[in-house]
Amino acid sequence: MSDVKNFGATGDGETDDTAAIQHAIIDGDGLLNFPKGRYRITKTLKIPLAGLSPFAISGSMGTATVVMEGHGPAFQIMGNHGGTGDPGSVKPSVWMSERMPAIREIALEGAHPEADGFQLEGTMQAVFDGVMIRNVRHGIHLTKRNRNILIVNCHIYHNRGVGIYMDSLNLHQINIATSHLSYNRLGGIRIERSEIRNLQITGNDIEYNNTPRSFPELPIEPTAEIWIDTTADGASVNEITIASNTIQATSSKDGCNIRIMEKADSSRPPGLIAITGNIIGSQETNVHLTGCYGVSLTGNSIYSCSHHNLLVENSQMITVGSNHFRRHTEKGGTGVRFTHSEDCAIAGCSFLDESLEGQKNGASLLELQNCQRLAVTGCTFTNGVPYGIDARDCRDVLVTGCTIAETRKEPAAKAAIRFHGTGEGNRASSCALRGEVSASATAGLSVN
Repeated sequence: MSDVKNFGATGDGETDDTAAIQHAIIDGDGLLNFPKGRYRITKTLKIPLAGLSPFAISGSMGTATVVMEGHGPAFQIMGNHGGTGDPGSVKPSVWMSERMPAIREIALEGAHPEADGFQLEGTMQAVFDGVMIRNVRHGIHLTKRNRNILIVNCHIYHNRGVGIYMDSLNLHQINIATSHLSYNRLGGIRIERSEIRNLQITGNDIEYNNTPRSFPELPIEPTAEIWIDTTADGASVNEITIASNTIQATSSKDGCNIRIMEKADSSRPPGLIAITGNIIGSQETNVHLTGCYGVSLTGNSIYSCSHHNLLVENSQMITVGSNHFRRHTEKGGTGVRFTHSEDCAIAGCSFLDESLEGQKNGASLLELQNCQRLAVTGCTFTNGVPYGIDARDCRDVLVTGCTIAETRKEPAAKAAIRFHGTGEGNRASSCALRGEVSASATAGLSVN
């Protein structure tokens, strides 16, 4: 074990320990141990994995803290893996000396506005376990090429940038689990300009990742607890599971709990994205899908928006099943909107507006605009104002087996269902309605 104090580090919080720790990295035995203390550094600690033997960092069960007073990452871990996750693509030298760099039970704090936490590139099977990162810019920054990442049991808290930032990255297989990602100004997890496969986000508390709650003195920028952006050339994110998380915030300008932005391009592979069993709420828009293909949103509790619980734009093959959409406070709203989308299904969901006046933006519980081949089946809509379902310029929309009701003493809805604009092949059947069906002559709606 390479005790950094044996290489000259003091851990007294005053001495610059940069050179001593770098000495321990290069000339130690590969297990970099920090005894209890505060270790002040002023430059990036560079860890070239080649030749260091399998490498790990230990913070003595969380009692050691590294304080980064310079710009850039506190730790830069650099490997040479250029293959895939297939064992046959991994060079023997990587298996022998670079596999599974592990960072365990250590705290890292920033004391410079451009300080980052950990930056990884070219690694194979890296592990973060029991790590706390606070007051830096980006907590964990994955870039270039990495494979098989585990981030578990971590606290990535109150940072000026993104908690876990995947930028210009080629990565297959990453699990983010049982961690606390909160009060990060530009998002809890953010992916941009990257090719990602097999991303699992499970069992985390991801909350309050926006400027008003984290750094109110700084300019507000659009953000999300989870932000996936594949609109750049060559970017794609497939095979994603977001499951069993608490994902909540306070409303911020152009903010979301989950935002997925893809390029609507029929030549790309399907999205293969599942969002299941989460608690999602209290943002301007709770879930925002743009240009997506192949997303399943099932079994979630989605509550209190400023604009929409769910906004789907220019998307295809979106399945929304067994969620409930409602307000949580009087300040919040509730409602779902699909626009310019096709081949979608909404089934077994409940929509409830407990207010007397409806949404402040005047939207109905379910809005459909310029959609085609969309089925709404077995849903309940309660207290929609001005309508339970409001469809405009739609084709081949089927509303069947739904209950559309109003429980107010003084009814406020104009109608249960409205179809207007131009359309064809639309049908409403076998529904229990408290209210009328309003349809323009050109909407192409038949009712039975």
